[in-house]
Amino acid sequence: MLANQRREKILDLLKEDGSAKVNDLARIFKVTEVTIRQDLEKLEKEDLVIREHGGVHIKNVEDQVRNFSLINQDHLKEKELIAQKCMSYIQPGDVIILDSGSTTTEIAKKIVQYKVNSLTVITNALNIALMLGANPNIEVVMTGGEFKPPTLSLTGQKAADFFKGLNVNKLFLATAGISLKSGLTYPSISDLVVKRAMIDAADITYLVADSSKIGKSAFASLGALSLIDYIITDSAVEEKHKQVFKDNDIELIITE
Repeated sequence: MLANQRREKILDLLKEDGSAKVNDLARIFKVTEVTIRQDLEKLEKEDLVIREHGGVHIKNVEDQVRNFSLINQDHLKEKELIAQKCMSYIQPGDVIILDSGSTTTEIAKKIVQYKVNSLTVITNALNIALMLGANPNIEVVMTGGEFKPPTLSLTGQKAADFFKGLNVNKLFLATAGISLKSGLTYPSISDLVVKRAMIDAADITYLVADSSKIGKSAFASLGALSLIDYIITDSAVEEKHKQVFKDNDIELIITE
């Protein structure tokens, strides 16, 4: 991995987890701690992170948590359209899982807007729980786990263990990257066990991702595309990617 690619992956990880230790980054990226410190020094000079003794944290994370806002606000129009399409697959009486993320947050907003009743929503996202919890006709259930400030979510083995023995109708799953070679990918290793547990608990898994994520890979791979049943994305998806999904028997649902 080239130095600029490694720094990009480090920044992606920090946007997901909020902070990291130098020794952990060295282990994850299989380089020396001296190399990681050089990477962090460059990222700090670019005003993207703040270094501290033995580690680093993403800039402005305290303000983001205080305002209860997500860092990733790209492609919001596409995400809103994806959320709109998702409403066609959510029925009163359903038990669903809403993964943490900006696209799934848009789904929660649509659920509030359309006043869907008799719905049970299981989530690891604090912002989604607060958004839906004010509706007395929606039962909101939260996982446990370790708090990740940038994504306002709970993660780790405790979050994953919550899903053991559960059987839910539908999962709306987020991702950072989708490719034939790497499958479903994420910036943070800690999330993988949670995503897998969500998939195992759901009868149907809808992957919700704007087209900018298709053909890209993040640091950690969850597994093959066969883990999911449907991909809901926007109309900018390329024809070559449509063919990949077709070849892997994954139904593509495209927004209008």
